[in-house]
Amino acid sequence: MSDWSLVLAYYNEAAFLPATLAAIAAQHHVGFTLILVDNASSDGSADIARATMATFPHVDVRFLHEPKPGQLNALETGLATVTTEFVGFCDADTYYPPHYLSVANRLLTRKWRPAVAALAFGIDCDPADTGSRFRRRLYTHVMSRLLRYQAHDGGFGYCFKTEALRKAGGYAQRHWQHVLADHELMNRVFRYGDCAYDPDLWCKPSDRRPDSPSTRWTLPERILYHATPFALKDWYFYKFLGPRFAARKMSALNYRTERSWETSV
Repeated sequence: MSDWSLVLAYYNEAAFLPATLAAIAAQHHVGFTLILVDNASSDGSADIARATMATFPHVDVRFLHEPKPGQLNALETGLATVTTEFVGFCDADTYYPPHYLSVANRLLTRKWRPAVAALAFGIDCDPADTGSRFRRRLYTHVMSRLLRYQAHDGGFGYCFKTEALRKAGGYAQRHWQHVLADHELMNRVFRYGDCAYDPDLWCKPSDRRPDSPSTRWTLPERILYHATPFALKDWYFYKFLGPRFAARKMSALNYRTERSWETSV
């Protein structure tokens, strides 16, 4: 019986899905279910996902379809089908090394300093690079303790104890409709336990992420995020940041519509 589920929601990712799925299929950890949620792709991604996974018969895979546009809707659909003790969320354009799930499993099953979430570092270079490894160690052993109730990387590498994630409300538009949903989600998850990091828990997102005013918070907003104590984080998200994002029309759907890379892949 599998103890892990990996949820991957995708929309028009034909150019990236085969490599990402191959990396997931190569995980050393045995016993996981891969849940693929097609968010109404129009580029044949769903067929590519099925064809790719047909070459990896050892992987237990489920294929789902969510017609409502938006990654949050697709992730919510995927999470609703999870029956395992642990769940991880993957992005369709990200490389996950073979040891990825094994490290996440070790972090979430350890007896000392128990955690309800394990967050992976996103890197853009050789993982053995001295500078990269130093930064990962710095955040693992220093920053994640000094800034304990904050997320220190993106949602491309989030893993959870399923029970804690569900208690927190999971991915859901009813909680947050804006960009940076991963940070808002962690604000809710921290109410049920700590987060773990490890220098060896890393992945490589693609370099084609949207970077525009409609998907990016300002430097003052980011500084205030780090400076706001956990007791006031609800105020920060729901009274301060949320209204500002709404005024600037920074909907989570902007990630779906602002896809300049589609003409260059």
